[in-house]
Amino acid sequence: MSLKAKLEAIIYAAEMPITPDNIVQLVRESVMAEGAADDTEVRSRVRAALEELVADYSAADHGVEIRQVAGGYRMSTKPEHHDVVRTFAKSLKPPIRLSLPALETLAVIAYKQPVTVPEINDIRGVDSSGVIGTLLDRRLITTAGRKAVIGRPILYKTTKEFLLRFGLKDVNELPSMEEFEKLVAESFQNDLLPLRDGVDDAAGRRDAAPTDSAGDGAATRAAQSDDDELATAEQSNPDESDPAA
Repeated sequence: MSLKAKLEAIIYAAEMPITPDNIVQLVRESVMAEGAADDTEVRSRVRAALEELVADYSAADHGVEIRQVAGGYRMSTKPEHHDVVRTFAKSLKPPIRLSLPALETLAVIAYKQPVTVPEINDIRGVDSSGVIGTLLDRRLITTAGRKAVIGRPILYKTTKEFLLRFGLKDVNELPSMEEFEKLVAESFQNDLLPLRDGVDDAAGRRDAAPTDSAGDGAATRAAQSDDDELATAEQSNPDESDPAA
């Protein structure tokens, strides 16, 4: 991969403007491996690649540009396209904020589907009926027939909406359980919502504060009021018996 391609990927992925110094730190080893004699040459090559990128994106056939903002570089839409981008942004679905019990229940369904409520309850250790209602309302899960056992309980599975919200091609792209637990922990750290002392397993985490399943900073700001909506919806469900939902 060329240096310019690496810089393009870094700037695209950066949520905040990334400074040349940070970029140099990220690509230093690879640039040195490609023959740079010292840090001065690394900086020179990075500077030249950045200038080429800025020039490339300034062409009229690009709808985005790379700009210097607050001492760093960031990718943004060009001013002449703001109207169409604003119209598109208004058409987007609002982000979904889930309580930790809802996120935990959704994870059980995603990994064990199709699965019944009694099976979910056995895994979580609490009644999940009310949380199931919330997930159905959000169209993240749907029914998948009935299990051929006594009582014929309803089976649940994830939906296409679930795949869209979490950016998955199919459920085979789900991370392992270990990776999932790590992602949940990182989500709490990023949102400055520390776990309580001694709470380090899935069953214990159901009593923690709600988290943003989308993980997007701008989306989180746009959904600040959704927590109240979720709390009201779950409290109004007469079947809800999960004390943390």
